[in-house]
Formats: sequence, structure tokens, C-alpha cells
Amino acid sequence: MTTPAQGLHTHVLDALGLEIAAGDCPPGQVLRTDELAQRFDVSRTVVREVVRVLESMHLVESRRRVGVTVRPTEEWNVYDPQVIRWRLAGSDRPRQLRSLTVLRSAVEPVAAGLAARNATAEQCAALTECALGMVATSRGHQLEGYLRHDTAFHRIVLDASGNEMFARLGDVVAEVLAGRTHHQVMFEDPDPAAVTLHVRLAEAVREGDAEEAERLTKEIAVGALHELDVLAP
Repeated sequence: MTTPAQGLHTHVLDALGLEIAAGDCPPGQVLRTDELAQRFDVSRTVVREVVRVLESMHLVESRRRVGVTVRPTEEWNVYDPQVIRWRLAGSDRPRQLRSLTVLRSAVEPVAAGLAARNATAEQCAALTECALGMVATSRGHQLEGYLRHDTAFHRIVLDASGNEMFARLGDVVAEVLAGRTHHQVMFEDPDPAAVTLHVRLAEAVREGDAEEAERLTKEIAVGALHELDVLAP
């Protein structure tokens, strides 16, 4: 259960994070703790807790006698899921989606090839179940249901790769998929060809066909980039 203090913390964190990510608080701008406390009508303790979280993401730097300074964009922890969420909520969304989708296209095909070699029977079964769930929710404007299955599918591929670095990208991929859905950078019903590719990918992983798994994942990535060309040019 969220306490009132936690609710205030979350509200201020989201508000400031969104402003920084959107460029409303540009790099170099100094934020004063007392001014923030007054603006959001919260205690300075809440503000300090929020600043600590933003510091952990490398969005700001706090110095005595200076205040809280917004850091340059190139210093941000751009892999932090919350930073990704904030950046996708802003006007720079098309560029962010493309950047993240290109990252996926570089990583996921390799992960899928490894998954075909390393996936357990349980992971193969779960992957097939997710693919069938994507099929079942791919019609009738069921994008939230589709998102759940799609996210789980890609998490399993990354986990099944057996590479801990790839597995840690699961949250990044989840934010990309959620951002596309929640900001209407998806067709009302997913592309049938993309759905079919996921089913075939699950089969390739189950059959241990690493080359085919990698090829299919590359095709999925190309399709995702094409959708961005159409929906978020």
C-alpha cells in the first residue's frame, strides 16, 4: 500500500524527471531545494529523497552552496527504465524510439541465436505460450493484452540466451514496447506478419535452430523500424 509520503515522493520525482527529460530544465540549470519544496508543497526531506534518486540516474548533481544542477544529456543513465519512460513521454519520442529500436536490432538477434542453443524446456514452453497469447490478442484492439504477451516473449528470449548482460536489457525492451503502445506508436491491431514471425521464432528456439532464430529476429527488428517510419517519422 502506498503511503501519503511515498505518493508525494513519486509525484515530485515524476514531475521533475519529465521536465528534465523534456529539456524544460536544461543542462546546467540549478534547482534550489527550498524552491522545489515550496513549488510542490512538500517538505525538504521529500525533495532531498527525490534528488538522491535523480542523482542515481545521473540526471542531476548536488553540491553544497551550489544546489542541484542538471547534468548534460550525455551523462544520463539512458538505460534506466524510468529515464527511458520519461524520455518517451516527451517531444523527442520519435528519435528515442528509433535509437532504442536500433539497439534492440543489434542485441536481440544474437540473444535469440543463443536462446536457440541454451533455452530450457520450460523456457521454450513459456515462449510458445506467449506467442500464442500474441496471436489471441492481435485482433479486436486488444493492445494492452498484446503488450503483456509481447513483453514477456522478449524477456524470455533475453533470459534464455544465458547471457546475463542481455538478460538485464529486459526492462529496457519492456519500456520500449510499453512506450510504443501507450503513446500510440502502434497500429490498432498489430501487423499480422510480425505476429507470425514471433510464432516462427518460438518454433526456431524450441527446435534449436540458432541461425533461423537470429534471422527471424532481425526480420522482426526491420519491421519495427518500418513501423516507426510510418507512425513516428
